[in-house]
Amino acid sequence: MAIGNRRGLVGIGTGKGLDTALAIDKAMRAAKRNLITVPLTKTMSIPHQVFSKYSSAMVMIMPAPRRGNIAGSAVRDILALAGIRDVNAKILSGSKNKLNIARATIEALRQLKSPKK
Repeated sequence: MAIGNRRGLVGIGTGKGLDTALAIDKAMRAAKRNLITVPLTKTMSIPHQVFSKYSSAMVMIMPAPRRGNIAGSAVRDILALAGIRDVNAKILSGSKNKLNIARATIEALRQLKSPKK
């Protein structure tokens, strides 16, 4: 499960349980525990290019002024939940595992440094 406030906070979490509702509740609590704050520019974009690898999933995210979000799979969802606009993202691995792609995206967003003022 991925959560975000569309203003720079985003997190992902997983949960298992006997009932679907219990699993969703556990995943929500795990996602809230794993929230990160993403440094954004004034235009709600990212300040610089980042590359991340998690397991076999590799993700590259770069700013693309006035282009909108160009991303696929779980990367698009994570960026939308963080409120990030005008970026170009590329999944460089052959991995189709959405959870690993989402975790690689979170790792890439963790590497961002705050923009120069």
